Amino acid sequence: MVQEAVSSENLAPAPDISHIVIEDDTPVDNFRLEKQQRLLTEVLYTSWNRPTGSERFIVAANAGVFYSIGLPPLVPDVFLSLDVTMPDDWQQKKNRTYFTWEFGKAPDVVIEIVSNREGNELGSKLQDYARMAVGYYAVFDPLQLLGDEILRTYQLAVRHYVEMDTSWLAEVGLGLTLWEGVFEGKQDIWLRWCDIEGNVLRHC
Repeated sequence: MVQEAVSSENLAPAPDISHIVIEDDTPVDNFRLEKQQRLLTEVLYTSWNRPTGSERFIVAANAGVFYSIGLPPLVPDVFLSLDVTMPDDWQQKKNRTYFTWEFGKAPDVVIEIVSNREGNELGSKLQDYARMAVGYYAVFDPLQLLGDEILRTYQLAVRHYVEMDTSWLAEVGLGLTLWEGVFEGKQDIWLRWCDIEGNVLRHC
């Protein structure tokens, strides 16, 4: 059977986003978080060699991710979405933040960085990202406010997360690792992207 071409008349209309607030100018909350976010975002654009044909991705910090018109956005500390392209025209509201219905998918990785005990990273946020269908969820707790583990990683299994015993995100082709060293003059334990052998991705 020859499948008929889908006409534009049969497509569902784009949701009305005129009432949605996508920028509220909420500041980043501390120096550690600001540096950590840049360490995780900038290096992918400068040093990550993805396989040929799959170079497109977006990695961002503190940008809203909307997955339902009726629900407020989630604002990950860092997220990575593969096989999508940053829109060219930022004059259009629909292009200035991550609407999942515009990009056609949820992010592949979300990272939350714990800076207090009020973020609920292991409670409601974990459930919300699973509902959004984010493939991998990582919680970096450098001050150990939520327990002894500094890094927890989870993989989506149907509708809930299963905690992983590795930090290698196989479907993404990246890993996460703890790295003790100096970044921009600050000695600390940092969360870094790494390859399958555990080598950290370094800035060019």
